[in-house]
Parts: sequence; structure tokens; C-alpha cells
Amino acid sequence: MFGRLRKSFGRFFDSVRADTNTGGDTRTHNLFEAAAVYVSACAEDDQDRIDEATTWVSPEALSFGVSELACRAVIALARERDESPQTVARELLGLPAA
Repeated sequence: MFGRLRKSFGRFFDSVRADTNTGGDTRTHNLFEAAAVYVSACAEDDQDRIDEATTWVSPEALSFGVSELACRAVIALARERDESPQTVARELLGLPAA
């Protein structure tokens, strides 16, 4: 049983990390680094960096990282503004107050 769990976790961690070769140096990027680069590149409309970040991790891992980044950003803004996360999220998306 533990062998199957270890194997499953190993496959998951392999999917969230990808080795890239930059100038002869091997560098491992994690899903949160990929998400940060991807989101900031989208905000700056930098297609080259968007494309680069999408090669660092699997699409599923990138999606998870972007979702986690969004949650953390909304929580930070809500605390800063002393508002609920729902209010902040709806405001950021231009939705009417619930």
C-alpha cells in the first residue's frame, strides 16, 4: 500500500517539476514559480515569458499554481482593505456586489 502511495506522490511531484536547460545549466522550476511568471507575464502581455512558463510544469500543475496565487492575492487584498475575500474578488472581476 505504501509503495503505491509513494509511486503516486512521485508521479505527482514529477509532473509539477520540469527541468529546463538554459545555457548548459540545468534548473528545476516549481509550480509556484511558473505560476508567478505566467500571471505576471499575462498582466504585462509578454507572450515570450508566457510561453516559457508553460514549459516549466505540466498544464495541470500550472493551473493549480495560478489558482493558488489567485487565492493568496485575494486574501492579501481583502486583509489590506479590511473587506471579505468575496467582496474583493467580485470587485476585481467587475461583478456587482452580492
